[in-house]
Amino acid sequence: MSLKPIGISDLLVSPLNLGGNVFGWTADEATSFAILDAYAAAGGNFIDTADSYSAWLPGHSGGESEGIIGRWTAARGNRDDIVIATKVGRHPQFTGLRPQTIRAAAEASLTRLGTDRIDLYYTHYDDETVPVEDIITALDELVREGKVRQIAVSNISPERLRASLEFSDRAGLAKYVAIQPHYNLVSRDTYEGERAALAAEHGLSALPYFALAAGFLTGKYRPGGPAVDSPRAAGAEKLLQDPRAVRVLTQVEEIAGTHGVSPVEVSLAWLAAQPTVLAPIASARTLRQLTPLLAFPDVKLSDEDLAALTAASTP
Repeated sequence: MSLKPIGISDLLVSPLNLGGNVFGWTADEATSFAILDAYAAAGGNFIDTADSYSAWLPGHSGGESEGIIGRWTAARGNRDDIVIATKVGRHPQFTGLRPQTIRAAAEASLTRLGTDRIDLYYTHYDDETVPVEDIITALDELVREGKVRQIAVSNISPERLRASLEFSDRAGLAKYVAIQPHYNLVSRDTYEGERAALAAEHGLSALPYFALAAGFLTGKYRPGGPAVDSPRAAGAEKLLQDPRAVRVLTQVEEIAGTHGVSPVEVSLAWLAAQPTVLAPIASARTLRQLTPLLAFPDVKLSDEDLAALTAASTP
């Protein structure tokens, strides 16, 4: 996989951002290691996680995914070859974005990851009770100490995003280099518009999550089809009631058939072709699910393909 920089940073990453949300959840440690091994062997170097993964499971406290990733890099001795992104703000013990919370959460993530620096550190969800100036200043301190290389943002209003970026510029402090939006063929207004314009204006790379709409765009969910065994099935199945989503899936499958590839590859290739998008995030709980994710960068959609997908997904 060819490597490209995140925004204006010195972080060079592969075109597939491997989602670590499944590690310790639907993929046990041995399976997670096998997926990570296969991803790295294919040239992948960019792993996404969060300190809250997988706190929603009974008996879990959060940070399970980080722990698995940390043990994998230690076992393989490849920490310097891997770009690790994690997030702050949703861990049960470190909720919100007060400066003291950001610092404590970062220290805990560093311990679980078994490393001395986080390559890309996101605010997971904005905390509007905290001024953006305080959030950026706290993140800047971590960057200056070498504990974080670059900072990024995920779920945030356009107004707060603009205020954050402009404060960084005025104060000469660390500035977001990436945004992680909810963005895919059936959810375009969650990013397109003001957020995307701000990303373009300030040179941010977009690294979309829910790139496959919780599995809907894999093609395994069909009107009247059999039930799918997945913890995300309920959310994906709701999209079957949306005529536009079904129209998108039909167009995706038609183009996939023309190219002799999977709907996964087409959906990710469309996303990667959108302005500001650098590396879609997608996860795999089995090695079989990983195969089409690794293949998508080789899919070359024509201008006509891209236009047809865009038209099908337009409300």
